[in-house]
Amino acid sequence: MINFKVTDTLSKDEKMIRETVFIEEQKFKIEFDDTDDIATHIVMYLDDKPVGCCRLYNQENEYHIGRIAVLKPYRGKGYGEKILLEAEKVAKEKGAYCIKLSAQVRASGFYEKLGYKKYGEIYFDEYCEHIAMKKDISF
Repeated sequence: MINFKVTDTLSKDEKMIRETVFIEEQKFKIEFDDTDDIATHIVMYLDDKPVGCCRLYNQENEYHIGRIAVLKPYRGKGYGEKILLEAEKVAKEKGAYCIKLSAQVRASGFYEKLGYKKYGEIYFDEYCEHIAMKKDISF
């Protein structure tokens, strides 16, 4: 059974997921920052096991989804999409009409399939190519 926990604080489950995916697997040096203090945190559970997460935050009246991660054994099963759709739902409840995110270029196709559009130029973050993307969720 899938369920989500939505909180205003970074949980130990979310921290474990992000450390595993971004620090151990992808070798990012900086994973946690001040945005965690202002974000809404979403963790997805499958049969009470944490499998993925993301954070949602409002910056200058724009909603952003970030740090979307799914543990390796659960990838390719549609859980990333479920996490993203849950974050969009929470954002809409908070009054968002548009969502922005910073996608790793190699994952941009995943977001495009879910209605996100690229904008701006490719840039590097932690030695990895990223592109800004956005989606209208006003309907």
